[in-house]
Amino acid sequence: MKKLLFGVMALGTLAACNTAEETANLTDNTSKTATASRKSCPSEEIRAELLKNDAKARARFAAIEAGTEKFIQAKKLGRVLADGTVEIPVVFNVLYRTSAENLSDARIAEQIAVLNKDFGATNSDINKIPAEFASVAAGDTKVRFRLVKTVRKSTKTRSWRTNDAMKKASSGGIDATDPTQYFNIWVVGDMSSILGYATFPESAGQWNDGVVLAAPYTGVTGASAPYNLGRTATHEVGHYLNLRHIWGDATCGNDFVADTPTQTGSNGGSPTYPLYNTCGGVQRSVMFMNYMDYVYDSAMYMFSAGQRDRMQAVVAAGGARAGLRNL
Repeated sequence: MKKLLFGVMALGTLAACNTAEETANLTDNTSKTATASRKSCPSEEIRAELLKNDAKARARFAAIEAGTEKFIQAKKLGRVLADGTVEIPVVFNVLYRTSAENLSDARIAEQIAVLNKDFGATNSDINKIPAEFASVAAGDTKVRFRLVKTVRKSTKTRSWRTNDAMKKASSGGIDATDPTQYFNIWVVGDMSSILGYATFPESAGQWNDGVVLAAPYTGVTGASAPYNLGRTATHEVGHYLNLRHIWGDATCGNDFVADTPTQTGSNGGSPTYPLYNTCGGVQRSVMFMNYMDYVYDSAMYMFSAGQRDRMQAVVAAGGARAGLRNL
């Protein structure tokens, strides 16, 4: 069983989860939009940089992890989440250069529907969970999402980086709608090979707090295969609610969740169960179908119970994202 680690120093040495070069903000018409051939999510890398340079963020991180462990222990005694499901108010901020990038209301509604199915365990492919992992499947996470409004803005920017420019009106983006009370999602036309990225709970309420998604991988209708089932958002919202990549961003790393098998690294494509890894001298199948791995959208369809507890901890009344419960 993996132990929950609260040390911050280890995060400074996390392996980068984006191995492709980032593209600069471009406004010329000569650049070509890149297509992701493999899932790439730099959320942990961006977080590691924040924690390395910001002592206050490190303190918030440590407090969140301590609170999460306290929550998990209290939950075992039946003392938390007596009020049931938490419905998170969502604001979509759409930055578009072409009509195709200006996602329709219907496609945004599709994305909200996917999130509610995946987090509510009503997704149609949940019956694919192997018997080995059925006993630790999350079931309903008691987290839901409600679209409050959509903000749209035309832009000349062809490709965006992970420097949060899309989150500032002063740099051509859209300012967040009160991130202390709303979950902001920015959709941009292209981020080269990056599908999306997220802030973690230590950034709760900050100007840049939220999730960024590339338009081709948002929603379902018209999205780009093999990431065309809306699960880039499911993965990034997992980060927003304090889930790490399932492999802990290191060889046989720690994702701070006891019921997800330790694995040697990320998985891509559509693996076949069982997929064996050996960590610490123990060989067993990994949970590649977990939303926090890198497999194709069609190959991921579950959270674990331990991941559910971590998410509930941050939206609980005393959690880092408690403000999302106020509306």
